[in-house]
Amino acid sequence: MSVPVLLIHGGAGGDGPWGGPTKLDPGRIDCMTIILQEVGRALERGEISALQAVTIAVQIMEDEPLFNAGRGSVLDAQGDISMDASIMNGPDGAAGACAGLKNTKHPIALARHLLDNGWPVIMIGEGAEEVGRKAGLDMVESDWLKTDLRRAQWSKWQATKGRPGSTDEDDNAQSPLLDHDSEIERAPAGTVGAVALDVDGEMAAATSSGGMTGKPPGRIGDSCLIGAGTWADGRVAISCTGIGEAYIRTAAARRFSDLYELTDMTLADVGDRVLEEVAPLGGRGGLIALNSHGEFILPFHTTLMYRGVWANGRITTDIGPDSTREKGKS
Repeated sequence: MSVPVLLIHGGAGGDGPWGGPTKLDPGRIDCMTIILQEVGRALERGEISALQAVTIAVQIMEDEPLFNAGRGSVLDAQGDISMDASIMNGPDGAAGACAGLKNTKHPIALARHLLDNGWPVIMIGEGAEEVGRKAGLDMVESDWLKTDLRRAQWSKWQATKGRPGSTDEDDNAQSPLLDHDSEIERAPAGTVGAVALDVDGEMAAATSSGGMTGKPPGRIGDSCLIGAGTWADGRVAISCTGIGEAYIRTAAARRFSDLYELTDMTLADVGDRVLEEVAPLGGRGGLIALNSHGEFILPFHTTLMYRGVWANGRITTDIGPDSTREKGKS
């Protein structure tokens, strides 16, 4: 019997010095803490599998408007919502993924539905959402998914003519005076994710994202791509966060698994190698990963990464760089 582990992340970003929590960060930490308490305890008691754990964890983050997934997703160049998600089960390699969703309340639920059905693995747009409707998944009006914060970040992106994603982390976008404009040279933190190990030693991974503020309509990132943003097998489970194009070009999540299997590198060394490979492609970010022995890492090469751990009945959460090489064994 294995000792369960649950890792979650709410995105990574930033190139400047850590300026401390924003006024909205306590809400994000509260959400992560609730997930770790409720889902972690259920894992520990053997009431849910790793696959169920990552589904529930990501769905709760999709319900939290302060994260960029589900309700609270950022707006594209036309001011619309477009969400992506994926999930993978380690024991059998089953996977499901969806992209370009505009009305699905929980994108991870649609990805999970595709995983459970076995075919197709990935669907996009209206065709995907029609499958969700027929399956009885919760559907909402697109405007319900848009929060005042995301509308303000989109307005600022338009006004500043910034690069896509440049205002994603601006928690003060609704304020007349932006008191941390100097920090806005930040990569977007546009992803939430979870990886888990259950009492039977099985692992799973899930990732969900609203993308980047100002992204062109039709753009798809790594969060819905198995092997890029999400991977799980019998050895490791990984969920990535950062500029998706770089994670796609390096097949970052599958690359992690291959390096861990085929080399003598430690879990921590593999994590650093993968992040070093995405960095030159403009993909600085982070990831969360664990192995079948309960060892885990949460590395990031950015200013911050929202992250949390349940292991040995203990919960830890963090945002800033004080422990950027967090690792442990359950």
